[in-house]
Amino acid sequence: HLSLVMSYQVPMRLIGLAVFVALGLALAPLAAEAQQAAVPAVGFLSSASAEPFAPLVAAFRDGLKDAGYIEGRNVTIEFAWAVGRYDRLPILAEGLVARKVAVIFANGGAVAALAAKAATSAIPIVFAIGDDPVKFGLVSNLGHPEGNITGVTLFMNVLTPKRLELLTELVPRAPLTMLVNPQNPNAKTETRDAREAASKTRRGLRILEAGNDDQIEAAFATIAAQPGAALMVTTDPFFYARRDLIIELAARHSVPTIYYYRGFALAGGLISYGATITTEYRTAGLYTGRLLSGAKPSNLPIVQPTKVELVINMKTAKALNLTIPQSVLVRADEIIQ
Repeated sequence: HLSLVMSYQVPMRLIGLAVFVALGLALAPLAAEAQQAAVPAVGFLSSASAEPFAPLVAAFRDGLKDAGYIEGRNVTIEFAWAVGRYDRLPILAEGLVARKVAVIFANGGAVAALAAKAATSAIPIVFAIGDDPVKFGLVSNLGHPEGNITGVTLFMNVLTPKRLELLTELVPRAPLTMLVNPQNPNAKTETRDAREAASKTRRGLRILEAGNDDQIEAAFATIAAQPGAALMVTTDPFFYARRDLIIELAARHSVPTIYYYRGFALAGGLISYGATITTEYRTAGLYTGRLLSGAKPSNLPIVQPTKVELVINMKTAKALNLTIPQSVLVRADEIIQ
């Protein structure tokens, strides 16, 4: 009788162990899936392209790290690049919403932020734009943004009259030309501000439009047909993405050109005057991390630039046979030899 009981009990223990192991194996994928689902995703919506924006993406990641989030560890980033095709932004924004990202970072101009805002009123949005967010209806109050949106503004377009002034100091007698992207919402206001600034100095201002590479080359051909002309490139992420082409054309046609960001001067452009974009992108990353941690957009005021840089490339000036006035040199934050 004892032998029968023992022979019965041993199989039962083995069966119990087998059931436990099988149950564990069955639940393991579910546990792994739950752990993966717990990692939040940030939607990176940009009107520009990945390669030229690499330094800004790095700055954004640094900001996330400042907030305690490291990509691949406790946060993922889903990139949606419009590659200069602003008409694609609404579809890209809707795609990020469909993938249920935790926060959307909209960058590369107000056009990206507007697409994100139109796509969702529930998912928190952080923007980085070069214009006034109040003017575009993104927020009504810089100190206390309402709804699901906050961010960083560079106010680069506000500096348009100052850039025109610097350009006239560099080349006092040059015919003035401005390159704008008609697809950008800020094109009209920046054109208006530039015309007003030019009229105060009794100077004419030619406006040339370009929204693709062929139009950029055509614009420079037009400029080259007017000997001695100078150019101001307006605030636009598409132009930033095409900075190598623009700088090369300016050198080929010997056109003194002023830009809105130091990246142009570092890449060989003559002069730039604008905010430090990498600093603002890092702040946007920090804001994104704070939203991931539960902060409300309305408690995060719109960040405005604290520094504007004037950068001069003396090598390019020499190639253009251009003497930079001392009055401009003494104001430079950086001089590239």
